[in-house]
Amino acid sequence: MEHTHALIPLWASIPFAIMLLFIAIGPLFFHHWWEENKNKLIISLVLGIPTAIYLIANGLTDKLTHQLVFDYIPFIVLLGSLFIITGGIQLKGDIEAKPAINTLFLAIGAVLASFMGTTGAAMLLIRPVIKTNSERKYKVHTILFFIAVVANAGGMLTPLGDPPLFLLYLRGAPFEWFFHLTKEWAFVNGLLLVVYFIFDTYYHKKEPAANVEKDHTQIEKLGISGTYNFIFLIGIVLSVAFLNQNYLHIIHDNHYFGFIREAVMLSFAGMSLYFTPQLLRKENKFTWTPIIEVAFLFLGIFVTMVPALLWLRDNASTLGIDSVAMFYYATGGLSSFLDNAPTALAFHNLALGMVDPTATNLVAGISEEFLTAISLGAVFFGAMTYIGNGPNFMVKAIAEENNISMPSFFGYIFKFSLIILLPIYILTQLLFL
Repeated sequence: MEHTHALIPLWASIPFAIMLLFIAIGPLFFHHWWEENKNKLIISLVLGIPTAIYLIANGLTDKLTHQLVFDYIPFIVLLGSLFIITGGIQLKGDIEAKPAINTLFLAIGAVLASFMGTTGAAMLLIRPVIKTNSERKYKVHTILFFIAVVANAGGMLTPLGDPPLFLLYLRGAPFEWFFHLTKEWAFVNGLLLVVYFIFDTYYHKKEPAANVEKDHTQIEKLGISGTYNFIFLIGIVLSVAFLNQNYLHIIHDNHYFGFIREAVMLSFAGMSLYFTPQLLRKENKFTWTPIIEVAFLFLGIFVTMVPALLWLRDNASTLGIDSVAMFYYATGGLSSFLDNAPTALAFHNLALGMVDPTATNLVAGISEEFLTAISLGAVFFGAMTYIGNGPNFMVKAIAEENNISMPSFFGYIFKFSLIILLPIYILTQLLFL
């Protein structure tokens, strides 16, 4: 593959490393300052503007433009549309928190996550799950498994499920290609649900009798409002599936026609805002803060990662990551501590630099085995820490608002992800990759 750009030095990726460092340590060490979205925007601009100037000075304006126009804008439009539409659906009620009921909640979340996004499914279900378990003493384990299943592993089957998959879709992976990952999705989620059921049965037996009695008698039927938003949600799914160059050949002639998809998504989001009563959104505690936070942070990430992506592509052959298993663990390892979306892009670029010119079975320009490993690593390992995937922190915050004392950052890793998640992910690699 011909490289038309000059070779980029590794030091040009320093702003990207600083950006990711801020995202990792900001919430832990200077929480109140970091909570302000304007401070996130300041960090993004302070690191992003010098990087942009460097790229333009080195004749890489086209790379920067492509990253911002054809990756960042569709990414934010998809997340924003899903955020607005799912914020208009409200699930209420308090049913008995038996292990079978709790497991069913998580199983439904595992399916919904692939079609309304891990963030959408997590935000829809977390409050009813907390309400259902409110009479129980032991409930921290339920929130931990909720993060693993609904906020992460469930989102494996479509590009809507998790941001890294959407970015790989933008790089050319067909919408339906992700259904190839059904067996891995079923294996990991199935195993997590079985382990959860065993844990929840154990803790349910330990519950004080008074709590169980209270849980049995205080019942509020499940109800759902804002159901018309599911129509808009189906609209988003169909937009991503069909409004792309595989179906609209006009996009081949002019890249900018690709924004037909984004225009349709925004119109569905607009209809959701128009038709959903303000009161329902208020009861859902819907605010714009989380999506503004994502927009500001990812502006910095998408700009500063351009030199890192170019460096990876140019130096792919020297890094020693050459097997499917290594792609899986390397993508997974970084996705645990960095955001999994840019991590997936970085390893996609690494794989691009390793393509055999005679290869035929390419998907999104790379070998199908590598794409599978990157997709699985990015989505599954996003659950390894609170910062691996966007909804993890949101779920933790909502649980703490409801007086559930969640483990600390390192507590989560040592008490949950290393002993429960990692063995399942290793087993996944041994069986499927």
